[in-house]
Amino acid sequence: MLLLFIFGTAIDRQRNSYCMKLPYLFAKRFVAGETFQQAAPKVRALNDQKIKITLDLLGENVSDRQMADEAVSNYIDLLNEIEEAGLESTISIKLTMLGLDIDESYCRDNLFRLLERAKELGQFVRIDMEGSDYTEQTISLYKEAHQRYGNHTGIVLQAYLHRTEEDIRELAEMGADIRLCKGAYKEPERIALQDMKLIRQAFKDYTSLLLAQTRYPRIATHDDELIEWVKEYAKEHDIGKDRFEFQMLYGLREETMLDLTEKGYNCRIYVPYGTMWLPYFKRRLMERKENIWFVLSTMFKS
Repeated sequence: MLLLFIFGTAIDRQRNSYCMKLPYLFAKRFVAGETFQQAAPKVRALNDQKIKITLDLLGENVSDRQMADEAVSNYIDLLNEIEEAGLESTISIKLTMLGLDIDESYCRDNLFRLLERAKELGQFVRIDMEGSDYTEQTISLYKEAHQRYGNHTGIVLQAYLHRTEEDIRELAEMGADIRLCKGAYKEPERIALQDMKLIRQAFKDYTSLLLAQTRYPRIATHDDELIEWVKEYAKEHDIGKDRFEFQMLYGLREETMLDLTEKGYNCRIYVPYGTMWLPYFKRRLMERKENIWFVLSTMFKS
């Protein structure tokens, strides 16, 4: 696990110096660029293949108000750039990027400022889910945002958390736009399921609930077992392909997404970009050993 140690150390240094530039070579599979100008052609190419996009300007755990204010401005600029470029893309944000670690009320004001612009543009902002320390605050702020901005905002729920069984029912009942994923953070057993078989079963249970009770669930997985299960479940229950959306991450399973699109399924790829890519990159490495081997193999190529 030498590579993880190296990048873990780099993450610590990056947190101490927010604007620090670090070699980008190894993250290029998972991150579309360090600027919007670098990411935009890749978004357009995916759009041309009938795949929708969610752009994710990377960053998290801001502890300085000036940085949080700049993040809000950058997200608003991103909304404007998407509009000007004519891309088929929404955006995703992390509340800790908007100052949740500083003050919840301050974060709320920043979130609402961003959502005001999204509403003006007819755009959509997905509030990402972070580690379990932030789950309650994230859901609480999302509920306020949903009440005020309706279909201009959505949330992410993680199937492996024990609390998701209650959260998903409540949010589905209020008409939330929900993106369901397994969960990417390392959590203790008292908070989250640890066994993959149980996580998959929870994911299936929650997906069936969302398909029954929400207008358009977003099903985020790279797991073949779950993908095939969703397809069969929808077919057995006469649920049209236009009633839900498969979602995957940039750099993973693009051929699968193209195949699903050709077969008539709605598909969306999350495309992260920005200079603050290290925490995101580390999580991708930790998720699957295949991702580590891919990065290691690039280290020895000319």
